[in-house]
Amino acid sequence: MHRTRIKICGLTRLDDVEAAVAAGADALGLVFYAPSPRAVAAAQAAALIAAMPPFVTPVGLFVNATPAEVRAVTGTAPIALLQLHGDETPQQCADIAAAVRLPFIRVFRVKPATTGAELLEYEARYRSASTWYAGLLLDTFVDAYGGAGKVFDWSLIPKELAPRVVLSGGLSVQNATDAVVGVRPFAVDISSGVEQAKGIKDARKIADFVQAVRTADATPKEDPHDSPESHPRHRREDAPSH
Repeated sequence: MHRTRIKICGLTRLDDVEAAVAAGADALGLVFYAPSPRAVAAAQAAALIAAMPPFVTPVGLFVNATPAEVRAVTGTAPIALLQLHGDETPQQCADIAAAVRLPFIRVFRVKPATTGAELLEYEARYRSASTWYAGLLLDTFVDAYGGAGKVFDWSLIPKELAPRVVLSGGLSVQNATDAVVGVRPFAVDISSGVEQAKGIKDARKIADFVQAVRTADATPKEDPHDSPESHPRHRREDAPSH
């Protein structure tokens, strides 16, 4: 049985770090993008990371940051993985990762017209640009950076790509099991779907989300293209994802 990895993003409080760790999260996301209501300063992030036990990965989310800006953060907050969420080109991602010597995941914001071939080509470009490339995170396209609690059409994800991606965008306790059963991604990423307010997590929702993913892991594998009902396309959450 594959164990889907779980990332809880947008953490700002020690209590929420402890709740996510207790629930079994594999990675915790810290947002270094000032316009986000979930943004944290480097010193604040360092204190949160200090509370994380071994083998829980601290992930730093950046939007169109320069190598110098990322280096300034990582010099204080020992994040282990970069999440590049803006309009960074393959070369810009390679330069940032090389500057701080950290692997990165690249976010692709999926539009209704996106094709599976585009996703595969996008992955190939970023993989070939840098040995620090670690994978794709698929989110829903909105005008602002970060999600708006919208689910994209999961059936767009090629079957050969799904086992390598991090699935995000409008995930919640209610749809997590369907998402994992339908897509079988390597990991899932959630922020607003486990909040009581922007930047304030709900320990019960985190635990319930993790349980919903584990329920999916224990469910016999399906072909997502054979189960169109497993692909909700328009469900919304109240808050943006990051």
